[in-house]
Amino acid sequence: MSDSLITKKENSHNSPMRYGYHHDFGDLVNRFFNGMLDFGYDDAPLSQAMNPKVEVEEKENEVVVSAEVPGMNENDVDLEVSSDGYLTISGEKKQEKKENHKGSYFSEISYGSFKRTIPLPWDLKFDDATADYKDGVLKVTFPKSQNEQGKKKKISIKRK
Repeated sequence: MSDSLITKKENSHNSPMRYGYHHDFGDLVNRFFNGMLDFGYDDAPLSQAMNPKVEVEEKENEVVVSAEVPGMNENDVDLEVSSDGYLTISGEKKQEKKENHKGSYFSEISYGSFKRTIPLPWDLKFDDATADYKDGVLKVTFPKSQNEQGKKKKISIKRK
């Protein structure tokens, strides 16, 4: 995947964070019933099944966002980063299975779209971001700015 697939979006606030008693209660009930009930929220388990699992790792000079998107082609995944630090991973999955065996025909199609937004609370060089796709895992790497790299300071611990 080339870094030209990452597009920059100005002032986007597609925050994955949500608040409120109703969402929390709906999540609790849906988890209890293993997603059999759908309360109609955008983040209900049936729609979450398509969302990729994400890991955000901070390293000394960069931040790496890894997302599981198995069975997808890199051309079916879109990446956008907003100027205020939100990475949005979106795409559409489509799987088609056809069987023609001894005069019988069977066809099964499953498809759906997903959109996942991850906040990036660091000072990063968004224009220098790169993205790679291998074995169903998408990795997006953002180099840290010089200012961000110098923010950490080791604190010594004294025994009393």
